[in-house]
Amino acid sequence: MTSSANQMWGGRFAAGPDAIMEAINASIGFDQRMARQDIDGSRAHAAMLAATGIITDKDAEAIREGLLTVLSEIEAGTFQFSTALEDIHMNVEARLKEIIGEPAGRLHTGRSRNDQVATDFRLWVRDQVDASITGIRALMVALLGQAEAGADWVMPGFTHLQTAQPVTWGHHMMAYVEMLSRDLSRMEDARRRMNYSPLGAAALAGTSFPIDREMTAKALGFDGPMSNSLDAVADRDFALEFLAAASICAMHLSRLAEELVIWSSAQFRFVRLSDRFSTGSSIMPQKKNPDAAELIRAKIGRIFGANVALMTVMKGLPLTYSKDMQEDKEQVFDAADNLMLALAAMEGMVKDMEANRDSLRHAAASGFSTATDLADWLVRVLGMPFRDAHHVTGSLVALAEGEGVDLPDLTLAQMQSVHGQITEDVYNVLSVEASVASRMSYGGTAPDQVRTQVARWKEILA
Repeated sequence: MTSSANQMWGGRFAAGPDAIMEAINASIGFDQRMARQDIDGSRAHAAMLAATGIITDKDAEAIREGLLTVLSEIEAGTFQFSTALEDIHMNVEARLKEIIGEPAGRLHTGRSRNDQVATDFRLWVRDQVDASITGIRALMVALLGQAEAGADWVMPGFTHLQTAQPVTWGHHMMAYVEMLSRDLSRMEDARRRMNYSPLGAAALAGTSFPIDREMTAKALGFDGPMSNSLDAVADRDFALEFLAAASICAMHLSRLAEELVIWSSAQFRFVRLSDRFSTGSSIMPQKKNPDAAELIRAKIGRIFGANVALMTVMKGLPLTYSKDMQEDKEQVFDAADNLMLALAAMEGMVKDMEANRDSLRHAAASGFSTATDLADWLVRVLGMPFRDAHHVTGSLVALAEGEGVDLPDLTLAQMQSVHGQITEDVYNVLSVEASVASRMSYGGTAPDQVRTQVARWKEILA
């Protein structure tokens, strides 16, 4: 029976149930990424234990020096991680005992692996939030550079991916600045909420030792300790909020990536992506593929998936800790890696890309993009009700389409054949430049409005 079962498990688990249990139980294969946070938390805890008289200053100093040695070994790549020791916490503590002996056993006084891992993970996620904030700001600066350079470059604005009205290149770039500013705000807001320390909650009920949780919280850069020991151990909202904010940010990156894929195609020729973020074809020498944009667009699914996965892990857990929560980290690690990669790649593409001003203007002037300006003129100058103006404009568009020309190319006589009161003055609103210049409402596409928004954001981000 045992032999047959071993064959079913395969060579990976030839040793039988013990090997399977070790493989499913161990997390050191991924949670070693939290080594620095684990050691920072242990150093703060040891200093507090000495300050409150729970351990001696001599033991605290030995622990401090020993932990620095462990950290240096990990950073140098010489540390030997053991699956048998399950996780980063036990691996560090075991090595610490080898280095300093008996004092290592006093480090865990007044805490549990439950509050230890909650603290380590919270510190790690906080670091990723900070890195994301930096990456988002860098991409916003790159977009501002594009917007400032092309504040008055005319391009088509789309709805349903159909030409709608002329806008400016700068205005389009600033739309993504606004999107990313909300991502920035969400990350900053999530950071404020997560910045409270679980350390000292112990297994779930707190501890009978006279610890100073305010001291350890301050040492680790938290705003204070969490107020309920059960919640401190059980909470993973901080990771979920990071994933939620990362998912929305990733969605914005994917939308921009999609536009870059479309814009760089031979059919659009709106932008030229640099060779640094493109590849060639193995068989078609003329092709230049926007691979970085496509990969950003694809990797976003991993971030969305991580968000759903962790929500699913947490949804059915009673208070407080369950081993299910070991599955909280790999998804977050992967999502954080891919968000940072996507932000960095997008920043590079945006900084390097060159807009084709002639193609943008030519596209803006096609597809009857100033039809709305014509309708507005009929209302403003002739006093026509908008619905009637809409009908007249539709008739003029049909006439132009039948003649194979655009609206500005119709003669005055042709226009007056549809409505006799139209005058030569109408041509002043039919150019794409006049169209964008007229959109002076706050947040509009007029070049002066774009420059105002660029200046505002440059000051905010300075």
